[in-house]
Amino acid sequence: MSGERHGSAWHVGEELAARYAEGHLTETDDWSVEKHVESCGACARRVSGAVLAGSAGAELAEIRAAVLADIRAELPAGVKGAAAPQAHSLPAGPHHPRRGRLLWAAGPALRGPWALALLLVAAGAVGLGKAGGYEGARPLLLALAPVLPVAGIALSYGRHADPAYELAATSPSGGLRLLLTRTAAVLAVCVPLLTVAGLLLPGTMAAGHGGPVPYEMRVPGAAAWLLPGLALTLASLALTAFLGCRTATLLVGGGWLLALAVPTVAGGDGPGRLTERLTEQISLYFDGATAQAGWAAAMALSGAVLVIRRSAYDHLEKA
Repeated sequence: MSGERHGSAWHVGEELAARYAEGHLTETDDWSVEKHVESCGACARRVSGAVLAGSAGAELAEIRAAVLADIRAELPAGVKGAAAPQAHSLPAGPHHPRRGRLLWAAGPALRGPWALALLLVAAGAVGLGKAGGYEGARPLLLALAPVLPVAGIALSYGRHADPAYELAATSPSGGLRLLLTRTAAVLAVCVPLLTVAGLLLPGTMAAGHGGPVPYEMRVPGAAAWLLPGLALTLASLALTAFLGCRTATLLVGGGWLLALAVPTVAGGDGPGRLTERLTEQISLYFDGATAQAGWAAAMALSGAVLVIRRSAYDHLEKA
């Protein structure tokens, strides 16, 4: 990537700005330009001018005109005749482009009901286990934990979840990079919160009588869900290349819940042992080298699909 140097500082030149505006840079160079213009007003104006002068300029002008028309339509009658706001008339005050970029990249899930639901699940499990004395709190938390990141991804990307999906779909930062960024943000919230919640819950359960003598049913560790959770997350991302984000997450999340619910409910020894049967399924899916190796293999396979199909993510949600 070539730019201009002024002393020891690197800046975006006219040629580089034009190539960026037309989408002719590599993904790495795109990212470098976007990071630089966050803190360099002169280069930001140069890149903005190149974008407006390029093939996207007319479309951006139409979008701006449509937005301004909607704003005028919602204004009170007394001010509808006021002049349209101009780009140079933005209110003065502190400007934090990096903060705004991070909030946008983090995705709607971290700003919406999903984050509240995640907190309620973690707090509810701890409350059931500590205050309520419910011994099945950790198995229940472990059952839900792997699917919560998948739900977060479903609410982070796509026209059904993101009001700015048009911008996301056409931005050089969109596609797989944006999807991975929002997935990382979801995992950064899920992993510590759910793991800490699991650590606060008891690891054994007095399960009654399996025969003439009492026995203890050991529950998998608080971090046992991490590998399955990451595997389901990567599987959702891989299937997104073929089915779209919403369908892929519904398929993976629903499949996981069914794989737990059907054996748990279908047991023929009465509803009183639902918690025990759920714990048995959790142990079957989580415990042991064979189970964990299977999840690791699923992660590797999904990662390979992401690499092979990476160009398909550039066209998501554009139809």
